[in-house]
Amino acid sequence: MNPKGDKPKCKISASRKLSLKMLLLTRACEDLEREQQEREEEKARYLGEKMPPLQLSGLSLEELQNLCKQLHAKIDAVDEERYDYEHKVNKHNKDIHELKLKVQDLGGKFKKPALRKVRVSADEMMSALLGSKHKSSMDLRANLKSVKKEDVKQDKVLTTEVGDWRKNVEAMSGMEGRKKMFDTGSTAQ
Repeated sequence: MNPKGDKPKCKISASRKLSLKMLLLTRACEDLEREQQEREEEKARYLGEKMPPLQLSGLSLEELQNLCKQLHAKIDAVDEERYDYEHKVNKHNKDIHELKLKVQDLGGKFKKPALRKVRVSADEMMSALLGSKHKSSMDLRANLKSVKKEDVKQDKVLTTEVGDWRKNVEAMSGMEGRKKMFDTGSTAQ
């Protein structure tokens, strides 16, 4: 260790690092090419086993029809296998996703970071929300409806006055039956 506590200097020179990096990259490229060739060879071998080359020359109509039926049956079987494999893959992907969620839950709950309190005036908030459209000073009371105090007092006076209820029966009755009920009630007395 250095007496200063710094990291020890790397003993490999920059040119040596670069040459090692180049060797690793070339080795990785060769491995990728080899894997790709192996996949192509495996694919060709598999297709050769499953589907030999067709020889259609010299076949009669019945033999061609039988060949078509056989091919159709093979296509159906392959489709069923493909569907089964897709279903299995989707099920495994779903299981993997659920297990990842369980691992995250077991690892610990996500802690919300503590938020700082920020004091912002109404004008600053409006300018932040509206941008340049915001006026520098905004009168919030300008848009309110003005109410005259005299009208409120007059409404109270009108509601407190008691009048003869028989005068207002026609004005207040919404149905003719109610009016008749009042009329018959007053004649019975």
